[in-house]
Amino acid sequence: MDLLEISKNNSKKQAPFYIKILSLFSVVRGYNILLIVIAQYLASIFIFSPEKSLRYVLLDINLYFIVLSTVCVIASGYIINNFYDLDADRINRPIKHKIDAIVTQKTKLLIYFLLNFIGVLFAFLVSWRAALFFSVYIFLIWLYSHKLKKYPLIGLFSAVSLAILPFFAIFVYYKNFSEIIFTHAAFLFFILLIRELIKDLEKIKGDFVQNYQTIAVRYGEYFTKLLISLITILTLNPIYFLLKYPEIGGMKYYFYVSIVVLFIFNLFLWINKSDKKYLILHVLLKLLIITGVFSLSLIDYSVIINRILLIK
Repeated sequence: MDLLEISKNNSKKQAPFYIKILSLFSVVRGYNILLIVIAQYLASIFIFSPEKSLRYVLLDINLYFIVLSTVCVIASGYIINNFYDLDADRINRPIKHKIDAIVTQKTKLLIYFLLNFIGVLFAFLVSWRAALFFSVYIFLIWLYSHKLKKYPLIGLFSAVSLAILPFFAIFVYYKNFSEIIFTHAAFLFFILLIRELIKDLEKIKGDFVQNYQTIAVRYGEYFTKLLISLITILTLNPIYFLLKYPEIGGMKYYFYVSIVVLFIFNLFLWINKSDKKYLILHVLLKLLIITGVFSLSLIDYSVIINRILLIK
């Protein structure tokens, strides 16, 4: 029996424990969390602390607790977002909605509070400032899910800012304020803006029914596509400056590819008339982000060799 069949019969009998785990994994988007963990460690090694040894970074207990706090808080954030988006997801993502519904709303809320408590506890093991940071982060995620996402510009910039905040925690921890970090952040910010707008177009039906005043709902599909194209052009600015930094090493090839991908992305955005084009574009952006995460290891080839051999 697959997940969908179990979800249909969920009201009749209790689903097996392992099915509930898979359902919960879908709710918290475990694949996204795994990517964030990898991104945090790679960014720590190659961007935030390039002068420190691989052993130092990997065995840094404070970094470990920060990453654990991030995992708990982001997972709880997905849960509360899922809780408030229940009716919209029934329209926008019917299959995922059925899978997520295997775990009851009551259980989701219990896990939400438990994860938040554990996340703040891990952060407190680093410092009271870290605990305060993640407490504020938890509140902002709840505020976004409950209120902010219903408003066009505020919802858009809130979603992107919340996605970047986990890296801000690492940034503050290492106190590395170099220009290249801010330029990387600008590139990521623009890519995430585009992704959020594509998601708005993808979910426009459910958002309209729930009266979520996203940019796509308020200003329409054509304006949203124009805005996406404009942001794509703006994305070329941080790419241009990043390519001027010799420190990015082999990652320059990723940025060359990004230019080509963004060009194809915009062409497909305007030319393709398929009903599933926004889903395809969303997947394309995800692949660009995932590739970018692993491309961090190309910043300095010598770092990889030296650190693996423990020369540094």
